[in-house]
Amino acid sequence: MKVTIYTDGAARGNPDGPGGYGAVLLYTDTKGVTHTKELSEGYEKTTNNRMELMAAIAALEALNRPCEVELYSDSKYLTDAFNQGWIDAWQKRGWKKADKSEVLNIDLWQRLLAAAAPHEVHWNWVKGHAGNIYNERCDELATGAADALAKMP
Repeated sequence: MKVTIYTDGAARGNPDGPGGYGAVLLYTDTKGVTHTKELSEGYEKTTNNRMELMAAIAALEALNRPCEVELYSDSKYLTDAFNQGWIDAWQKRGWKKADKSEVLNIDLWQRLLAAAAPHEVHWNWVKGHAGNIYNERCDELATGAADALAKMP
């Protein structure tokens, strides 16, 4: 099955403010009918990068069978980690960057690798706030989840 996923993350008061992620999953069934599923969740204290990763994690974990996935994100942090080979190098160096400092968000990178493992994932960068309806919808979901927490007493 082929699935298209759009993801986005947001944080207010980054770092350590409220944040949220949004994801839109699209697939077409054998009858040619396109189905859409939206995911979002907010977190009290987080960063934008953690929410970018959580969006991809949540979307991939929502898949119930191995799929061919076209995943679109406006986060170079996320897409470049795979497309530029950073993640492979980090793992080979024991989760250290080239300057020998520790990779941030190791817990989420490891969870993302596990979530992606059953699938054939193609990581695509899309320019944010440029009129792509699914990227814009993910932004609405992510910021809405973050803002809902920001308003809590």
